[in-house]
Amino acid sequence: MLIFLSLFLSNHALAEVGLPALTVTTNDDGTQDYSVSLQILFVMTALTLLPAALTMMTAFTRIVVVLAILRQAIGLQQTPSNQIMVGMALFLTLFIMTPTLDEINAVALKPYLEEEITSIQAVEAAAKPIRDFMLAQTRESDIALFVKLA
Repeated sequence: MLIFLSLFLSNHALAEVGLPALTVTTNDDGTQDYSVSLQILFVMTALTLLPAALTMMTAFTRIVVVLAILRQAIGLQQTPSNQIMVGMALFLTLFIMTPTLDEINAVALKPYLEEEITSIQAVEAAAKPIRDFMLAQTRESDIALFVKLA
């Protein structure tokens, strides 16, 4: 009896409509809408790149180096600990990057959340303040050297 029920009742379970896991819908204007699972996948991928962006596109590395040199200059070996130094560097980085982050919020994030611009336009709009910050922290001679080497 149990075998009979499991064979014939399993068809009903297979006939259930599943959730659309990965769907991309093209709109009339040519834009695309992604399912929530794909959006979460994109956000998780972006979060994995966040530590690299923090070290390469902010003043974090410079601040950590200065704090390490300061610790050695005072004559302390392990006080404050590296965790404390990284925490202080994160706080100072946030303090230094606040004007840039405010500009990104105004020109990219808010218009995107209000659906005034697409995600591609938001990324392009967010790149300009970051590029301006990075160029302000770079000497002309260093840029010329890398252009010459390329």
